[in-house]
Amino acid sequence: VYHINITDEVTQWEIVGALEKVSEYHLKPLLKELIASFPFKIINFHSDNGSEYINKVVAELLNLLLINQTKSRPRHCNDNALAETKNGAVIRKHMGFVHIPAGFAKAVSRFYQQDFNLYLNYHRPCGFGTTIIDRKGKGRKVYRQEDYMTPYDKLKSLEDAKQYLRQNVSFGQLDKIAYAMSDNDCAEKMQKSKEELFNNFKHLT
Repeated sequence: VYHINITDEVTQWEIVGALEKVSEYHLKPLLKELIASFPFKIINFHSDNGSEYINKVVAELLNLLLINQTKSRPRHCNDNALAETKNGAVIRKHMGFVHIPAGFAKAVSRFYQQDFNLYLNYHRPCGFGTTIIDRKGKGRKVYRQEDYMTPYDKLKSLEDAKQYLRQNVSFGQLDKIAYAMSDNDCAEKMQKSKEELFNNFKHLT
């Protein structure tokens, strides 16, 4: 199973999916679905140099959606540092490093769509550092208590945030999703679904 992780650089809104095979033809429908899952407009898509992203099929999809595409420089992993961090701190933390056979890709993707993405964006706090300039004029990042919020709270905190929402999407609709359950209840539900998913993996041997 291959994990596809898309993260917004401003709000840290994160949408995750899974594929049984990495190729432009397998990726196109999933990528279209993941991009459509964001409640706000996407104006640019930044990826690494993998051929699954840099190809005509993906380029045509992004052009159709009026989304620009940029890519990281070779051997410069910091060009996509946020996504790389999320791969380790989120995906690997929850899914581990164990090999998952391709046949479970649909089950993993279903878990992501039904439980995991909801938890990540509406109930899991992220750190949004504040840049402090010291006496020497050098900037450094600090993380204060008020700098931790969920991606949804960060989205709502933006000035005139409504202008960024997709057509036919409102904060009233999103509030119903965000406040349907508490953070702890959502985390517990997600963990239970993950345990059920992992129990299926035990039947592999």
